[in-house]
Amino acid sequence: MMISRRHFFKTGSAAGCLFMLGKTGLAAQKSATSGSDRNLVEARYYEKQPNRKIKCVLCPRECMIDDLERGYCGVRENRNGIYYTLVYGKPCTAHIDPIEKKPLFHFLPGSEAFSFATAGCNVFCKFCQNWEISQARPEQVQSFDLPPRQAAQIAAEKKCASISYTYSEPVIFTEYMYDCAVEGRSRNVKSVMVTNGYIQAKPMQDLCQVLHSVKVDLKAFTERFYKELVSGQLRPVLDTLVLLRKMNMWTEIVYLVIPGQNDDPRELEQMCRWIYKELGPGVPVHFSRFYPQYRLTNLPATPVQTLNKARKIGLDNGLNFVYTGNVPGDPGENTYCPKCKATVIRRIGFSVTEMNLKNGTCSRCNEKIPGIWS
Repeated sequence: MMISRRHFFKTGSAAGCLFMLGKTGLAAQKSATSGSDRNLVEARYYEKQPNRKIKCVLCPRECMIDDLERGYCGVRENRNGIYYTLVYGKPCTAHIDPIEKKPLFHFLPGSEAFSFATAGCNVFCKFCQNWEISQARPEQVQSFDLPPRQAAQIAAEKKCASISYTYSEPVIFTEYMYDCAVEGRSRNVKSVMVTNGYIQAKPMQDLCQVLHSVKVDLKAFTERFYKELVSGQLRPVLDTLVLLRKMNMWTEIVYLVIPGQNDDPRELEQMCRWIYKELGPGVPVHFSRFYPQYRLTNLPATPVQTLNKARKIGLDNGLNFVYTGNVPGDPGENTYCPKCKATVIRRIGFSVTEMNLKNGTCSRCNEKIPGIWS
């Protein structure tokens, strides 16, 4: 049975939000009141307005919020003219994942990432695979206490090379992510942001001081798609990608190819040309397979040949590292040397089965392969 968004919010159902980190042995304190006063932390990106109103300047929406109201994301609230985040230190799901699941293919391949998310998101993707938490408010999910220091400690104890802020949208828990990344650095644990890129320049610049890598979901290359299927805008995401390039932040792009919506070869070619010109040929681009879910169950899964065509368009337009995703065993999962064409990293799904890298170079021809390898 398909549960409507209205019914979901009314019942507070959150079947997918339980703490699933049995592998760590962490005894987390669960709570259904993550918006309680004791968890309030003042937000860092807002401007005070007359009559106790505030203007949020975290993301491009720039919500104008009256007293006792929340922004679009549902996790930041104005209380007497002071803006608070309601999800600081209150994730609703956590796992240890292979870094390839994010996916990041040029960042510590074969390593694991301590991954978690809070409720909330600043867009509304009709194809969201984690809608149970992204489209929920904090009081509608079962959360647990996980302060930044403890998050970094768990990652280090479990020998995770990184912490990944993922699953929902980390932009909306920016303060928590920033502080976790700071704590991670003190324990030699890197930080990875998995994001829609829908964020203002200032908070992104601040995050770049503590993060090590960012994976951006570029949903499409038309404003029509962003308006109708994301409830957002394309331009701010492109601006974020350019900013990340200027900040020398290691960035990879994922493009979920949805049949009949963003799979036009002309759109893909236009996007690949833009990436080559604005970001350079070394930025990895992942064309991932769509499976019907949430509000787009009427569409078929992406044909594998469509992904292969998209990959060819990227390569033909000068991009050196173009991948296919959600197709385990496809040759497009592997990393190839752009010079000698040797297989540098062989993958099956989320597993690395062969590594032919030597100090960040192809072991056959010594061509430098861009990425973070240690």
